[in-house]
Parts: sequence; C-alpha cells; structure tokens
Amino acid sequence: MNPSPIHVEMTVNDRPVAAWMPAHTTLLTALREHFSATDVKYGCGEGVCGTCTVLVDDEPVNACLVFAVQVAARDVRTMAGLSSGDDLHPLQRCFLAHGGAQCGFCTPGMMVTALAHAESGGGSGRDEIREALSGNICRCTGYVKIVDAVEDWMTMSDDVGGAA
Repeated sequence: MNPSPIHVEMTVNDRPVAAWMPAHTTLLTALREHFSATDVKYGCGEGVCGTCTVLVDDEPVNACLVFAVQVAARDVRTMAGLSSGDDLHPLQRCFLAHGGAQCGFCTPGMMVTALAHAESGGGSGRDEIREALSGNICRCTGYVKIVDAVEDWMTMSDDVGGAA
C-alpha cells in the first residue's frame, strides 16, 4: 500500500515552489524531478561524495540524505542560485578562470560548500579551504584548480558573501 502523497512547499533559489510527492521523496529527487533544479547531481546516494550538496537556510546538506518534507517552508540554494540572470557569481567566474571544473559533475556541490565556508567566516588559507571541501569528492581535477579558484575568490574581500 502506497501512502498518500503530501504537499511540500519550499523556496528554491529565491523562487517559491510546491508539489505533491510521496513522503519518502528525498530533497535531491524533489529538486531534480519536481522543481527542475538539475544542477543538483546524484552521486553516491549515501552522503559520502558531496555531489548533491545544496544550502538549506545557508547550511550545506547532502540532498540525498534529507527528505523533502524536512525542508518544507525553508530556503534552498543550489549552484544555479548563485548567479543573477546571465551574470555569474564571482565564485563561478573564479572556477572558470582557474579551470576548477573539468567534467563539472562535482562543481555544484563544491561551489555551494565553498560559499557556505566563506559566508560562515571560514579562513581563506589553502589548508582551511581543503578542510572545508573535504566532504566533496572530485574525480577529475586533483583539487588544485578548485582550491586555487576558491582561494582567489575568498581573497577578493568585496566579493565574498555574494556581492557581484
């Protein structure tokens, strides 16, 4: 017997969204299948790789480990929510400038994790950045270009926190 669907409302990238879904729907599935946030990627499904990381009320969470109903009435931010229209966020520009994205699969989770680290007052030293990103696995870059991008962005003091 399937339980009755529930109505879930939240804000995704400053846009109110709502949908009916089974109670066991993960935030990852809700974002991708109900709210068209396909920048959020499915990696391991076990909360190990960080690929599906999004910000919920400015805190990084693995969307594969959270039920959508747990995020009802809260604010969710994905990598797509960093830019403003066609204007890329400075962090996104730094990733491009430093070649911090190769296949791009881990990039959304890396970016929102880096953003949360900076906005919470985390340090801009390479070791601090590596530690902040330690829950995000990249199979292509070897991390050097990603750390370069985040370090560059964090040293642009006027841009940390989302200023364009």
